[in-house]
Amino acid sequence: MYNSELEKEIAGLANQSMPYLKDLWESYFDESAPLFNKATLVNKLAYRMQELEFGGLSTDTHNMLRDLIKGKKIKRRVKAFRPVAGTRLMREHGGTDHYVTVLSKGFEYQGDHYKSLSAIATLITGTRWSGNAFFGLTSRKERIS
Repeated sequence: MYNSELEKEIAGLANQSMPYLKDLWESYFDESAPLFNKATLVNKLAYRMQELEFGGLSTDTHNMLRDLIKGKKIKRRVKAFRPVAGTRLMREHGGTDHYVTVLSKGFEYQGDHYKSLSAIATLITGTRWSGNAFFGLTSRKERIS
């Protein structure tokens, strides 16, 4: 059911007690847990666990966010979002859940390696699709322009 121990651990976070989650927070952040509700604590812990396992945001993303915080308009066209290796994408189509794992080079779907998400989307639907659009990696606004 799970591809890794990390997935299993993250899936089980919601079933843990608040004292356990607060202890886990301290082990990942080296500080006391903030006064979050359980759902927020679980989400932030899950993100941190994945960040440490697979890497955080790219330098380009950090710079873009810093510029946005400072109120600067982003003039450069942002290249297509590519999730970090290890990210698992899910899309329901035709009543079936389809899972894709992002690899360092390409994607894995049902045990096979693919160079693009578009190839996987086309395989799933039987028609040509933008893989980023099919798996929700671009917003509607980005697809129109």
